[in-house]
Order: sequence, then C-alpha cells, then structure tokens
Amino acid sequence: MKHTMSILAAAAMLFCFGACKQKPEAPVTDGDNIYQFTVLNGNNEPVSLADYQGKVLLVVNTATQCGFTPQYTELQTLYERYHSKGLEVLDFPCNQFGEQAPGTNDEIHAFCTGTYNITFPQMAKLDVNGDSADALFVWLKAQAPFGGFDTTDRIGAYLDRMFRAEDSLYDQNPDIKWNFTKFLVDRHGNVVRRFEPTATLADMEPAVQELLR
Repeated sequence: MKHTMSILAAAAMLFCFGACKQKPEAPVTDGDNIYQFTVLNGNNEPVSLADYQGKVLLVVNTATQCGFTPQYTELQTLYERYHSKGLEVLDFPCNQFGEQAPGTNDEIHAFCTGTYNITFPQMAKLDVNGDSADALFVWLKAQAPFGGFDTTDRIGAYLDRMFRAEDSLYDQNPDIKWNFTKFLVDRHGNVVRRFEPTATLADMEPAVQELLR
C-alpha cells in the first residue's frame, strides 16, 4: 500500500495544505472524554458517542480516492479480530485533503462496502481542520497533537520533506495532515494514541490489544 502514493496525490497534498493551513480553528470544547460529543451517521441521524461507553474506539478520517485508501482492508481486519472483545472503528469521511472523498454519504458507503467489505460504522462526511472543523476532531487534536511522521519510513520521510518545504514549522500545530489519521480511545473515553496515515496494522494492533485486556 505504501507504494501507491502517486505524484498527483502529492501535488494535491501541497495544494490543500497551502490552501487550508491558515484557517482558524473552532474553539476547543472543554470536557473530560469523548462521550460529550454527538455526531451524524451516514443517514444524517444524530449518534451520541456516549452509546460507545466501555468500548475501545479507533476514530479515523478517511477518503475513497487516496493512496492510503487500501488501509480500509487493515481497518476491517482489526474490526473483525477485536470487535467481539470491545473494539469499535468509527469512520468519518473527509473531503478536505485533495478532495479525495467526493460523493454523497450513500455513494461513499456503497464504495467502501462494495470494494473493501467494511462492516464497521461509517458516519457522515465532515471537516477535521479549519473554521469548519467538527467539534469532535477539534477535541481529538487537542488531546493528541501531531507528533511528527516516522522519518525512518520512506513515505513518512517524504511527507515530512514535503510539508516542511511549505511550512518549516508545520509539525508544531495539531492539525490533521492527511487522510487516515487515527485516534485510539480507551474504554473510559480518553484519547491515548494518535497514529499518522503511514501507521500500519502492525503498528496499531499491539496498542489496541493492550487497551482490550
């Protein structure tokens, strides 16, 4: 999957990063855990995240036309392995990064179920950065700011060079940098880890297992 990142996708990254980085963030919501938030599901119906109390959550911003889109396979694998033990994967499509999540909620869901056979909950499309950012993601970023790309990884090093060329201090803001950023939340609703888009199943699985014990 790491070899699927195209030159076109990289150009889209730079365009979107330059266009979006100076938007002001919505105010950070005060609160102790993720259960304070209500989101919309794929049918635009409200879902209280308090419904997931006692679960381990992996909250992901996704896209259907990204080099990282095949990560849906790994997310589904995690879900199948650990759902019965208390894991929930919450999928939030986002079109902010290179417009790589086009289409309606129904179209996105049809693609993901038809191509990757996902069975975990897929929510309504939303924004994760800027003045239109959903309150949930403003809070998630405050709890787990950007910690940098793994520059020992080829794609991670490439992303770091690309973003740093645009803004030498890019790593000092908590913004989500691209599709498939993941936040791991424990059974008490606390964010415990943030995984950047280059994180693999092997990177995430031990952390998920630890929280499910």
